[in-house]
Amino acid sequence: MKFLLSILLSACVGFTYAQKINKEMLIVDLNADKGVVTDGDLVEHWQNQVTSFVVKDFSKRDEGRSVLGSGRPRFVKKVEALKGHGTLMFNKQELINMDEDAFDHLVIGSGYTWFSILKAGKQSGELPDVNCFFGNLRNQPNNEGIWGGFNDDNSFWMSSRNAVTFGRWDKNNPYVTSKEIVIKDRYYLIMGRMGKGTDTVMLNLYLNDGSKAIASSPFPVNVKANSSRMAIGQERDAVQHPGRESFVGEMARFLLYDRSLTDIEMAKTAKQLVSYYGIVIK
Repeated sequence: MKFLLSILLSACVGFTYAQKINKEMLIVDLNADKGVVTDGDLVEHWQNQVTSFVVKDFSKRDEGRSVLGSGRPRFVKKVEALKGHGTLMFNKQELINMDEDAFDHLVIGSGYTWFSILKAGKQSGELPDVNCFFGNLRNQPNNEGIWGGFNDDNSFWMSSRNAVTFGRWDKNNPYVTSKEIVIKDRYYLIMGRMGKGTDTVMLNLYLNDGSKAIASSPFPVNVKANSSRMAIGQERDAVQHPGRESFVGEMARFLLYDRSLTDIEMAKTAKQLVSYYGIVIK
């Protein structure tokens, strides 16, 4: 009887949580508890739980790899440190959505907000301090788009790129980075937000607490920028060198809104995610 009550309670908690998450203009919800299609424990597709958006899944990508299938992350079910939720383990691997235009609007005026439950491992450092867990950068000419990643020491950063200049970090490609270094093998909630507008907007980076940005920078919007396909586990659809700018670690959840959430929404959503996944805040 107690066991049955426990199952019912868990189901109710999950349902309540699902109803609480703000879904207004949510365009991507990648949840390791749902929609993970595997071959054994290797991921073939990670399905978007926002069924109303044109992007349906993020899939394995063999082009550019000498060993077919080597770019697939590993699926792990029921992680105790995540209150029994699942996660995907990346080791310089990626999942790609092949829609070229679905995310173009994020960097040219709509603004965006993303939340990710992550655990960082030891970064490979193949390209110093560029170990990306997501991005939709264009392959040419100036790599415009949005992205987020870890430095080699597991401090972390986010940025938008506007196609005006090529520099990795400059006023058109601001380096919004943390002073905090995440502890290897501990789970965190990392968040990023870009304001709405076609002039200069703010980029804000957060760790666990959505009520207080830990780093910020102005960003000059270029409405002519044209970003590309969205990648999870990598900065872009980098068929020229897959894995070189990818991160080592895990991702249990990735939420993406095509708007800038309000301060109140940021704080509330972060609090819900931290509670749901049992993120330890110290």
